[in-house]
Amino acid sequence: MDEINQIFDNTKERMEKSIESLVRELSSVRTGRASTGLVENINVDYYGTPTPINQLSSISIPEARSITIQPWDQNALIEIEKALLQSNLGMTPTNDGEMIRINVPALTEERRKEMVKSVGGISENSNVSLRNIRRDSLEKLRDLEKDKTISQDESKKAQQDLQKITDDFTAKVDNLKKDKENELLQI
Repeated sequence: MDEINQIFDNTKERMEKSIESLVRELSSVRTGRASTGLVENINVDYYGTPTPINQLSSISIPEARSITIQPWDQNALIEIEKALLQSNLGMTPTNDGEMIRINVPALTEERRKEMVKSVGGISENSNVSLRNIRRDSLEKLRDLEKDKTISQDESKKAQQDLQKITDDFTAKVDNLKKDKENELLQI
């Protein structure tokens, strides 16, 4: 039974990481509101090294529809601006010589629908990840049964428990997807 619990713990840990990754990815999907998640993971060529913006500057939301980026090193200002322009944000940064401001325009209906599709794709990738984790754990359980470490009945019960764990995490993905879609469709 100890081996089964180890498999379950490992499965839950890996699935939690998958959910965390989904949350991070969904935070970078643009809604009509400003969010630091839109820009914080964009890489800037900082002295030849790709570095996320949030490691080079402070990012703040002074108003509901604007983002300000204040670099700690003023020499990075132009590189940050260049990286923002090259990213596929659909927003134009303005550089005043000390900081960069980004106004977040309201999304058009067409753009909202595109973003909802994007959210669907991102969440489907998370579901695939969860299924792969389940498959790996299932193989480990079957190996234990094959090695006669656990009985066939214990294996069947463990497989059912594994499916329940997977279903719980899949429900979390669905809830995150619905929340993000609702956020996108609000005007």
